[in-house]
Amino acid sequence: MVITSTSNEQIKNIIQLKEKAKVRKQKKQFVVEGVKMFSEVPKENLKAVYVSEGFLRENEEKLQDVCFQTVSDSVFKKISDTVTPQGVMAVVTQSEYSLNDILNCRSKEQSCIVVLDRLQDPGNLGTIVRTGEGAGIAGVVMSNDCADIYNPKVIRSTMGSIFRVPFTVVDDLPSAIDTIREAGVTTYAAHLQGEDYNKGVFGKDVALLIGNEARGLSKEVADKADKLIRIPMEGKVESLNAAVATAILMYEAKWK
Repeated sequence: MVITSTSNEQIKNIIQLKEKAKVRKQKKQFVVEGVKMFSEVPKENLKAVYVSEGFLRENEEKLQDVCFQTVSDSVFKKISDTVTPQGVMAVVTQSEYSLNDILNCRSKEQSCIVVLDRLQDPGNLGTIVRTGEGAGIAGVVMSNDCADIYNPKVIRSTMGSIFRVPFTVVDDLPSAIDTIREAGVTTYAAHLQGEDYNKGVFGKDVALLIGNEARGLSKEVADKADKLIRIPMEGKVESLNAAVATAILMYEAKWK
């Protein structure tokens, strides 16, 4: 049977999951869209798959081992976040990690944890997760007032890294940083008053504290840092985009 109305309960559920963080949190589910993102989902996390009639006509052989629901092209276009829908989306079960899980993911050779304080831009968050996979970080720790990591814009920006990079949201970020330090990890706060990052300041076990795009780190979080670091700037530029700055520091910390 083909779903032909946005009044269908399954379609309503997809819309709710895409639009409301509260619903995603309650159901512990989120939505991914597009061929690449669908192909990246671990099979055990797949809750439901939806394909457009057009996608089914052209890709039926690729769906032989997949249980899916067909949606009319017009309905699929209405629920899609993209201008040109690729015709496949899925409801996915959220993964759950703890701070201890991330601490246990540290490499024996060189480890890096990224700690985010009130980061608001979904694109920045997704890019940090994606770049973090490339830099080999142990995981991401976020304050509970960061952007929702399951926001569709974040998911798209991760390009699949959401399924491979451990992350956790904590209610008390300063306390979480204390736990990180107690595990023998040195904390470095990205701060305008810091020492240049490229002067050999990083040790073996590193946690990078990254603040809000406009306001930087809160004083309470910055005070938890063992060291303050900065990226040296030329011209009249005071700072870089949060995702760009984090990428530079992650790679320096991991492969200094």
